[in-house]
Amino acid sequence: MVGVKLLLAGRWRPLLVLLGVWLLLVPATRATHIVGGEMELQYKSGSTYTLVLNLYFDAINGSPNALDQQIRAAIFAKATNQRMQDLLLPLVSNTFVNYTNPACTQPSLSTRKLVYSRDITLDASQYTAAGGYYAAAERCCRNNGISNITNSLTSGQTFYLEFPAVVRNGQPFRDSTPRIFPPLGDYACVNELFYYDFGGQDSDGDSLAYSMITPLTAPQGTQAITQAGPYGQVNWAAGLSEQQQIPGAPTIGINARTGRLTVRPSRVGLFVFGIRCEEYRRGEKIGETRRDFQLFVLSCTPNTAPSAQVYTGSNSRAYRPGLDTLRIAPGQNPCVRVRFTDTDPTSRLTLSVRPVNFSGPVPTVVGTATGLVRAAGSADTLQATVCFSPCLNSNGQVWLLDVLVADNGCSLPKLDTVRLAFTARPAPNAAPTLTATFPAADPAAAVLVKVPLGSLYTAQLLGADSDRNPLVLSATPQSFDLAAAGMEFNAQNGAGQATGTFRWLPTCEAAQLGDELTVQFQLQETADCPTAPRLLPVRFVVGPPVDTVAFSPPNIITPNSDGKNDAFTIPSLPPDYCDARFAGIKIYSRWGREVFQSSERTFRWGGAGAAGTYYYLITFSNGRRYKGWVEVIQ
Repeated sequence: MVGVKLLLAGRWRPLLVLLGVWLLLVPATRATHIVGGEMELQYKSGSTYTLVLNLYFDAINGSPNALDQQIRAAIFAKATNQRMQDLLLPLVSNTFVNYTNPACTQPSLSTRKLVYSRDITLDASQYTAAGGYYAAAERCCRNNGISNITNSLTSGQTFYLEFPAVVRNGQPFRDSTPRIFPPLGDYACVNELFYYDFGGQDSDGDSLAYSMITPLTAPQGTQAITQAGPYGQVNWAAGLSEQQQIPGAPTIGINARTGRLTVRPSRVGLFVFGIRCEEYRRGEKIGETRRDFQLFVLSCTPNTAPSAQVYTGSNSRAYRPGLDTLRIAPGQNPCVRVRFTDTDPTSRLTLSVRPVNFSGPVPTVVGTATGLVRAAGSADTLQATVCFSPCLNSNGQVWLLDVLVADNGCSLPKLDTVRLAFTARPAPNAAPTLTATFPAADPAAAVLVKVPLGSLYTAQLLGADSDRNPLVLSATPQSFDLAAAGMEFNAQNGAGQATGTFRWLPTCEAAQLGDELTVQFQLQETADCPTAPRLLPVRFVVGPPVDTVAFSPPNIITPNSDGKNDAFTIPSLPPDYCDARFAGIKIYSRWGREVFQSSERTFRWGGAGAAGTYYYLITFSNGRRYKGWVEVIQ
């Protein structure tokens, strides 16, 4: 009947007995097993997607016959409700839902997560509707005795998600729906604050927005096929609505940005609720997924929240949140002392810290972060130290850090939070400088170095630091191996200075590695609070050998057999190297008729038997071409 697990310590056993009696009174005429669930659609490749249905199943009261080995689903066009395809989703996973606090669980009450999944095809020629599509699956029945809706036993569930067309403006439009996680495995205590993180993740980086939504119903009987929408909604009990799904102060709500669920229920019972996660890309809604779930509210043994106090420096007065500001600066103690306790006997307390409005090194807890209080052989109060990193720099802004103490109470830990306001200023540290003998770089591009084949190129790099911090010079090739390209880099690292020598003897093997070979040179401080590394990307290109920069073919021949200039030859042709090899020469008359051709570098043309101007075309295997003319004088 309830879709949650519950572990009760010895003090809970009377409640468990009463709960067992209540369970026996519940009618068992139908398979009352649905706790909730949601659907997902994940892109794989091409036109292939994976459609997933997560169904949360009451493992205690659900009939074994109700655990389906497959579930029917269907896809429809949103604007017209046109049926696009019917699907059978096979059961691929059957696991138990974990609880936030395992010490609060009881094996006699548990929830299973059933995963139904299969790959489907969303053809680009079919799924083009601008209004998008929805997938749905219908299943009966919800648990009996749900407190906040009427006729819960006859109210099934429709699992529902929306997704966009797979083509937009003639281009593929890829999208995976958000994944809401994790499923709820905890119960709540009446008149106590309950919280849970339903925040999801989106593999496309789309923005997610959360809201409460009325759960959808489904027909009581099993359908031969999934019906098209619109779908019915559950009927709220008197005084409840979509805006107040669980009676409480506050009622159940979800943070629109983070997906954090909170409620302070004012009544015991079993309550169903629905949340919606909408997906936005560049400000436009492109899809949504819904999760229905249940929350079991019990009358629990009172649990007093722990308490914590923070002390700074040698002060005997506790830090006052909202009034005091901690200032962390060089030469000052970067640590604060924390004293924490709990009035409940045998409470296990845990101290942690959580940055509120900053990122960077998280302060560390030194000493007793977890321990028992008010137990045999244990102290009544625990102490620990929280130390800030000397590298933190708030740049004059006030940063906030929450110091949290949690107990091990059921169903969820109670907390005490001390919010520290602080500023942080690290010791001065000037960034090191990196200079090199490479050519001056184009501000819009990396340095470009072109080295002739077979010519040794050498460059020197120098790193310097006025603070005398240890420096390390390194060279990282981008997608190739230095040695395979004929490159080597040697560095001499030290305090305040690092030098490096780069050498390269280009070979044909290097030319085959790519048109350009990029090496990232880096200078990094290895101090406690290093500055950002200095980077110097350099692009290397293999050029032709030095003696092939230019050649001057003759442009006049006199084939009169006097032994002088009798034939057209080009001894100064660029030599063959790597993939640039002589392919051939063709000579044409002024009217375009081919009069000579040869693939030999040592070709010799003695004229066509007639005076005049002729034109030649020389080609190399790498596509290089040379054009010119030669005058034949008889």
